[in-house]
Amino acid sequence: MQRKRIGDLLVEAGLLSDERLQEALQEQKELQMKLGDVLLTRGYISEQQLIEVLEFQLGIPHVQLFRQKLDPKLISLIPKQTAEQHTVIPIRIEGNRLIVAMADPLDYFAIDELRMITGLRIVPTIASKDELNRVIKRYYGLQESIDQISENLALSETEEHILKPDLEEQSPVVKTVNQIISQAVELGASDIHIDPQDDGLRIRYRIDGMVRTERTMPIHMQSVIVARIKIMANLNVSERRVPQDGRIEMEINYRKIDIRLSTLPTIYGEKIVMRILDMGSALTEIDRLGMSKRNMDAFKTGITRPFGVVLITGPTGSGKTTTLYSALSRLNQEEVNIITIEDPVEYQLLGINQVQVNPAVGLTFAQGLRAILRQDPNIVMVGEIRDTETAEIAVRAAMTGHLVLSTLHTNSSVNSLTRLIDMGVEPFLIASALNTVVGQRLVRRICTHCAVPYTPVEEEAQMLSEFGLPNDRLRRGLGCAECAHTGYKGRIAIHEVLAVDDPLRSMILKRSSDYEYLEYALKNGLETMLQDGLTKAAAGLTSIQEVYRVTSRY
Repeated sequence: MQRKRIGDLLVEAGLLSDERLQEALQEQKELQMKLGDVLLTRGYISEQQLIEVLEFQLGIPHVQLFRQKLDPKLISLIPKQTAEQHTVIPIRIEGNRLIVAMADPLDYFAIDELRMITGLRIVPTIASKDELNRVIKRYYGLQESIDQISENLALSETEEHILKPDLEEQSPVVKTVNQIISQAVELGASDIHIDPQDDGLRIRYRIDGMVRTERTMPIHMQSVIVARIKIMANLNVSERRVPQDGRIEMEINYRKIDIRLSTLPTIYGEKIVMRILDMGSALTEIDRLGMSKRNMDAFKTGITRPFGVVLITGPTGSGKTTTLYSALSRLNQEEVNIITIEDPVEYQLLGINQVQVNPAVGLTFAQGLRAILRQDPNIVMVGEIRDTETAEIAVRAAMTGHLVLSTLHTNSSVNSLTRLIDMGVEPFLIASALNTVVGQRLVRRICTHCAVPYTPVEEEAQMLSEFGLPNDRLRRGLGCAECAHTGYKGRIAIHEVLAVDDPLRSMILKRSSDYEYLEYALKNGLETMLQDGLTKAAAGLTSIQEVYRVTSRY
């Protein structure tokens, strides 16, 4: 390879002036930093510009590490200290050549050191520094513990030997499980899947509603990883034939994390899913829920009435609880008595009495709701209406002067009317008590770091025009290190708010169909989730594909 300096390449490409190069070289000597780091820190060039210069002028390939399946055995070729020092990770071996990803592929001292360590010819490729640092932290931190566990298992004939020291923080099993959980929290995952398969133990995270495999561990590690998690949740370690549910409380980076876990026996062993609840996360203010003006006005009207039922509907993981808590925060005043019954208590609210469901001792939603109504409440929040008994008590409580807020699993706001009837609640009770129904979904937000405008295809333009929406602000994410090359980062909610008025009450008494409810609501100004989602797509917040993914067209 021709030994060119990175500064000369940037000057040749017209991205850097000689004057700025000399300033950067002087600062490099003073600070003992790499020239590339100085140029990036001072903002003279962007990392993308640096990558493009190296890729096009020297022919050094650019790799996206999220697309690479890294072999743990390969990682061990380069010591952790060397990988961190030179920001390098091995990708694969081809004959006597080791392909590595580097932040600075022109660092010839690093390349020589890697050649001496591995005894292989080093072929550099370029990757973004942030992505490399994340991968180094992820693989090396976890790999050390995995290697120790494998070594201990090889030395002992049974896993009981390795589980004895698990209560010690430095035990490799403890460190591995803690790293899996802390990494999930750091990435903003809502769920962790410990998924045994024929080819290994997959660690998968649900991030922004989508599940992705983070890494695969050797299958022989499954028993000790599962056993450790069971110990943390006070479950029966020896019982592997029936499902178990448990809870873990821990602190990660000074944040209190509550984890609800479930085990499930499968043909390859026990699968574990852990739902992460961040007890210290900030509540969303009601005005920041992202509702349109029409939806927000209807929602505020519903929750400020002195009595009645307000329902938030949608599938699991659609943000219903966040909307409920935002409403409670708005209603939380000195002069009102608010009591909630939840499973689990996801946020702790000052000044509100919160009750945790405990079926083991008979404290169900229905039983707890009966007790709450004897506590002189003004406002009651029921975490979820799961059965006929809870639904009837909630509706009757609303008819006796209480404001009841709850959630229901239905596909849309109008589905809730027939759902309550199907559960066995009398139509006259529903018609008398129901105030407002909010349908909700979460869609992924376009990554702001890699978003670019685009021209819609004919079908997309036609869809937007049906709702009178413009198509000149549409955006899509190209994919970058910030969003793990998905084009999306974070989520926003789309809503529809159904206000129950007198004509709709009459239709409920007649047991009308969902279609009739929807037809009436649309004539009276209902903005469906599809329409709300397309409005947000037209504003460049999400994509039309995302809106279609979570809604069905009416």
